[in-house]
Amino acid sequence: MASGVASGVEAAILDHAQSLGFDAIGIADPATVTGTGDRLAAFLADGRHGTMEWMDNPRRAHPGAIWPDAKSIIVAAVNYGPGPGDVPSAPTQGEIATYARGRDYHHVMKRRLKRLGTWIANEYESEVKVFVDTAPVMEKPVAAQAGIGWQGKHTNLLSRDFGSWLLLGEVFTTLDLKPSDPADGECGTCSMCLDVCPTDAFPEPYQLDSRRCISYLTIEHKGHIPQEFRVPMGNRIFGCDDCLAVCPWNKFAKMARDQAVWPRIELTAPRLGELAELDDPSFREVFAGSPIKRTGRDRFVRNVLIAMGNSGDATLVPKVRNLLDDPSPLVRAMAVWAMGLLDPDGFDTEKSARLGAETDDAVRQEWAN
Repeated sequence: MASGVASGVEAAILDHAQSLGFDAIGIADPATVTGTGDRLAAFLADGRHGTMEWMDNPRRAHPGAIWPDAKSIIVAAVNYGPGPGDVPSAPTQGEIATYARGRDYHHVMKRRLKRLGTWIANEYESEVKVFVDTAPVMEKPVAAQAGIGWQGKHTNLLSRDFGSWLLLGEVFTTLDLKPSDPADGECGTCSMCLDVCPTDAFPEPYQLDSRRCISYLTIEHKGHIPQEFRVPMGNRIFGCDDCLAVCPWNKFAKMARDQAVWPRIELTAPRLGELAELDDPSFREVFAGSPIKRTGRDRFVRNVLIAMGNSGDATLVPKVRNLLDDPSPLVRAMAVWAMGLLDPDGFDTEKSARLGAETDDAVRQEWAN
């Protein structure tokens, strides 16, 4: 038992966390989370963070730098595993990552973690800080140290009980708690997650190049998506589950019991043609309470147009044509690209009508290509 804490405190905290709806819970000692700084430095030095400048933060190198007074980190996880009826979408439908089909997990987790943190602070007269992807915390190494799971070759967290499907949050506390045993899982010789990646985003096992990752490209990347990744994106319009879904550890996965993370019907294989019609107000209305809203209408429709181009469905041409004059260069450029795939004969006509008046260099380049 760690010094300064009465017997049974850890068990009481874990039990209370489960009563609040968390599916997995563990405790880590910040001092034992090692190696994260070196790995992060190498990742940044290689430029693999792309345009995610916020990752270059000295406080991210070690969890103790977030709050030096913290003696323990309580890691809580919610299972968002898809149900047995989850089937691949058709080419004319958009594929949205499983975590983004329900309510924004940041809000779901934050409310529960605040309740847990308040209870701990009151019950044991301690200080707490709560984080859900809201501070430079290297969540997965901390979760591994807390026994929640281990980082697989795809760099994501894996669990013996829940496979690939866990959402994470943390309560930092001044309580000196006994840490949980670290997780003992491993990937062995399996490379299914590496082999399935459509864009070859894994230069080596346990390493990710975000610049090639569809999740990064469709969510974080603010500019034009490089041409080499557009066809491999298929109909993925927000995130990608390929490396998660293929993992053999998912044989132990369970469907999410928490209705807050269940998929909304309208976000399960939505029709591309309908999504292409969204202006900014309607985008905000459709995706209210969804993590997709934070990406913004222009980037999202950019993704939708790439999926439309990949669909091979010529009936979508009128929807694409309508976006050739969109106010956003991001949207116009991908409308040009999609037009070239879906209607090569009509492409030259549209080019003649629009290229002379186009002022954006990237859009002009799409017409030229």
